[in-house]
Amino acid sequence: MTEDHPNVALLSKLDLRDLDASASLFSNDFVWHYFNPKLPEVEGDYVGVDGFKKFFSILAGKSKGTFKVEPISATPVGDELVVVRTCNSMELDDTSTAVDVVVIWRIVDGKFAEGWDIPSAFTMAAKIDGDEA
Repeated sequence: MTEDHPNVALLSKLDLRDLDASASLFSNDFVWHYFNPKLPEVEGDYVGVDGFKKFFSILAGKSKGTFKVEPISATPVGDELVVVRTCNSMELDDTSTAVDVVVIWRIVDGKFAEGWDIPSAFTMAAKIDGDEA
């Protein structure tokens, strides 16, 4: 297969560093779902592109601007989902950490409709707390 799946091609257009430039890629009722028992103050649903920007703004503030996303893979699942694996890094409370993350994107009518951010919170907790995993 020489062509990208259309949903992976859409994902390749997403620029997390400039969400204003990527705003047309999102549906009006887009929802970003985030759950992390080690960062309960960040947990929740973020609605629209503005909500998505707010999520990243909160993480940038908590990490003093050190939060980074390193994409590893993207796998389309049927016509609606793309599963993305990333390694996110940041400093929290002066401790560097790297976290494996899976993001599931739901794409409807060629636009991002929903995203679920699922970090390996317990691995991250061990690194943040200084415990060995």
